[in-house]
Amino acid sequence: MLILAIAFGCVVGFALGLTGGGGGVFAVPLLVYGLSVAPREAVGISLASVGGTALFGAVPRLMRGEVEVRTGLLFAIAGMLGAPIGSYFSSLVPEGALLIMFAGLMLVVAYRMWQKARDPRIASGVCNTESETDRDRSACQRDEDGKLRLTSKCARLLVIVGLLTGILSGMFGVGGGFVIVPALVLFSGMAIHQAVGTSLFVIVLVSISGVTSHLLSGKGLSLEITALFMVGGFLGMWLGGLVAKRLKGPTLQKVFSVAIVLVALFVMFKSAVL
Repeated sequence: MLILAIAFGCVVGFALGLTGGGGGVFAVPLLVYGLSVAPREAVGISLASVGGTALFGAVPRLMRGEVEVRTGLLFAIAGMLGAPIGSYFSSLVPEGALLIMFAGLMLVVAYRMWQKARDPRIASGVCNTESETDRDRSACQRDEDGKLRLTSKCARLLVIVGLLTGILSGMFGVGGGFVIVPALVLFSGMAIHQAVGTSLFVIVLVSISGVTSHLLSGKGLSLEITALFMVGGFLGMWLGGLVAKRLKGPTLQKVFSVAIVLVALFVMFKSAVL
C-alpha cells in the first residue's frame, strides 16, 4: 500500500504541476479502486492531499510573483464558503450515485482541458474580447500595466465562479483548478503562467475549508494514506513543473484529457457492475 499510495499521489501532483488543475479528478478513483478506500473518505483524503500538494507548488510561484494574490483571495473566499455546501450535498447522495456523478464531472473536466488545449486565447492568456475595438463586453478589464480593474461586475463574476469551485471541491474532493485556470484567463485576461500559480493558491485555501467541513461533519480521514499520497504529490508536482517547462502544454493537456475520459468510463463501469 505504501508504494501504491505514493505512486498514485505522484500522478495527481504531476497533473497539478503541469496544468494547475485537473489532477484532483484522478485522486478519488485511485483511492477508491486502487487503495480500496470508501468513497466518502476518499473525498476527504483527496481534498487534504490535493491542498497540500498545491501548497508545495504555490509557494515558489508566490515568491516568483506568479500569483495574483488579490484576485486569488476573491476566488478563494467564495470557494471557502462553497466547500461546506458541497460537503453537505455529498452526505445526501448514496455512494454509488456519488461515484457516477464524479465520473460525469471527470468528463466535463476532460472536455474543458481539451478545449483549453485547442483554444489559442487560453494558451496565450489574452482576454476573450480584448481585440474588439468598438465595444469591450468582458466583465473584467485590465489597465495598461496589466492590473485588474476590480469593478462590481467583475467581482460578482469571479465570486460566482469561486463559489462553484468550492461546491465542487467539497462535494467531490477536487481542487477545482480545471474551472479556475480557464476562468482566470478568459474572464480576467490573466496570463496563463499567472493563472496556474493563482489557481494553486486558491486550491490551497479552498481545500482547507473543505477538509475542515469534512471533519466537522464526522466523516473519517486516514492520516497515513493522506500523508503518503501527499509525499507522492510533492514528487509529482516537482516533475510536472519540470516537464511543463520543456514540453508543449496543449499536447500534454490532450493526453491528460484522454486519460481522464478512460478513468471516467472505468468508474462508470465499476459503479454499474457493483
